[in-house]
Amino acid sequence: MSIIKTTLEDHIAIVTINRPEAYNAMNPYVIESLENQINEFINDDNIGVIILTGEGDKAFIAGADIKRMNEMTQKEALEFGKSGQNLTLTIENSPKPIIAAVNGFALGGGCEISLACHIRVASESAQFGQPEVLLGILPGWGGTQRLPRIVGIGLANELIATGRRISAQEAKDIGLVNHVVEQDKLIQKCKDISSEILKNGPNAIAKSLQCIRYGIGRNLDEGLKFEVKAFSSLFDKPESKEGLIAFVEKRKAKFR
Repeated sequence: MSIIKTTLEDHIAIVTINRPEAYNAMNPYVIESLENQINEFINDDNIGVIILTGEGDKAFIAGADIKRMNEMTQKEALEFGKSGQNLTLTIENSPKPIIAAVNGFALGGGCEISLACHIRVASESAQFGQPEVLLGILPGWGGTQRLPRIVGIGLANELIATGRRISAQEAKDIGLVNHVVEQDKLIQKCKDISSEILKNGPNAIAKSLQCIRYGIGRNLDEGLKFEVKAFSSLFDKPESKEGLIAFVEKRKAKFR
């Protein structure tokens, strides 16, 4: 049985973590396999959007493998934390949008992986949480850094310090989730968003995501300088020529 399943459809890659018996929990092998697969699709010119989900209807990713963590030394925990952070950085830094289709529990490392995705869509039954403090540890795959940037420091302090779970609707209310849909419509909603993205210039999308990432934590002046350079850099690309000419000619641009 493959630990990572993939489906390709109209420039969209669906990547599914296939450990339903373990609620799609992450161990070192799953982390490595998932990162390798995502990198493969990032480097595939035929793919424009990646959808990440978990097998079954119980869990997106229920977190890291607790039984495995219980056996770790401090040195092993450091390497495990770094591997999880490398995975989330690969997702976050992808020039192609990665959409989290959160179909159930997104707890601990699972929540952190969803935070690294560019867009999050949740089923009505999804739950989010950073319950690490309940185990005497803390979020180590970026939760303490990304959650405050997405929902604000006050809410992040509360969610991390209490370890409580929140529903999909509450996650949407605080800006953690973009959309909440019925379970059987989850992947289709992600495909619909992907189709809208695929109408647009891939280089323009990649540069836009880069500008957004660069601006986080920097002052406005720094962000604007980076943005205007990125803006101007696109003007010598065939993609921008096609987009601008298509507008003048009142037709749809053909980017792919």
